[in-house]
Amino acid sequence: MKILSSLNKLGLLPKVAIAIVLGICFSFFFPRWAVGIFVTINGIFGNFLSFTIPLIILGLVAPGIAELGKGAGRLLGITALFAYVSTLLSGFFSFFTCDWIYPKILDNTAGVNELTATGAQVIEPFFTVAMPPMMDVTSSLLFAFVMGLGVAGLKEDNLRNVLMEFREVVVKLITAVIIPFLPIYIFGIFLKMGAEGQVASVMSLFLKVIIVIFVMHVLLLLFQYAIAGSVVRKNPLKLLKNMLPAYATALGTQSSAATIPVTLEQTKKNGVNPELAGFVIPLCATIHLAGSILKIVACAMAIMYMMGMPIGLGQYAGFIMMLGITMVAAPGVPGGAIMAALGLLQSMLGFDETLQALMIALYIAMDSFGTACNVTGDGAIALIIDRIHRRKKEHKAAPDIVPEG
Repeated sequence: MKILSSLNKLGLLPKVAIAIVLGICFSFFFPRWAVGIFVTINGIFGNFLSFTIPLIILGLVAPGIAELGKGAGRLLGITALFAYVSTLLSGFFSFFTCDWIYPKILDNTAGVNELTATGAQVIEPFFTVAMPPMMDVTSSLLFAFVMGLGVAGLKEDNLRNVLMEFREVVVKLITAVIIPFLPIYIFGIFLKMGAEGQVASVMSLFLKVIIVIFVMHVLLLLFQYAIAGSVVRKNPLKLLKNMLPAYATALGTQSSAATIPVTLEQTKKNGVNPELAGFVIPLCATIHLAGSILKIVACAMAIMYMMGMPIGLGQYAGFIMMLGITMVAAPGVPGGAIMAALGLLQSMLGFDETLQALMIALYIAMDSFGTACNVTGDGAIALIIDRIHRRKKEHKAAPDIVPEG
């Protein structure tokens, strides 16, 4: 009982790490029928996940857009624009960096699909339970956009309240059902891979990609604060140093929402107006996920490269732009961003259940660093918005000069 109690107190990242290690270790001595049990469980959960993806998109994206539009003013619009542009730049930075470096460090001649064909026999589930989704991913996205924009323009709050309550149901589904079951799901995935002889290739992929993503996160933060420092005419390294407590807090909590108090305090220390910081920081904690989109793009490209799947700029340009919008819907819980992105991975990049599970495991392995990058970048946006706001106030306060003659 003490062991179970201790496991329950662990965060998602340690649980996933334990699941990966146990899955690999158990694959060496588990009989085929025992592996088949977990493969069957994973098949059922994978079908349930496919069923819930359109609901997750609808339940998160529609209320997010509706809330963003409610009482939208100039400051909100500018903040949202900067957050979206920052997220897009991060996604394309990740794409071009990975497109350049992956051929040098990853081996796509021994991809997971080739190992499956040449190694041990594929282990199939004993049975499956069909759970067809009520709508496809594209339909749910379009419906979410239409509902969100429509509700944002309504004066009455009845339909808005329905969307907000539906979001609470979806967040509860993610936090109480899907996220707790993910370690078991990932254990089954790595147990199956170990039994089929795919572990060496996958673990090599994990280690190399984690290092690449960490370096890109550091470069992204340096770039963000170089821009912010040039705008506010302050030392960017000093500004970034002041935000380190928020970075460290996010590493521990794995949640942008839980880190808001620290991010807010450190942003004020960088000279941002307290009232403006109190508006921008909570908003950016929801809509600015530059570190998360960097990770998702990098992880997706790594898996596709190892699988020998085609990768092109045109394909990823649409994916990144849609992902930037979808990230607005990501709940502030560990693993929330990847859950919101699963639909696009499935519909735009062709990820099946196995690839989605690999994606979840690889993403969560870097979840803390992505969250830390997100919240630290929020401070850079707050500095820029504060400068714009001050300039506007100074312009309004300046007396009109009437030309002579």
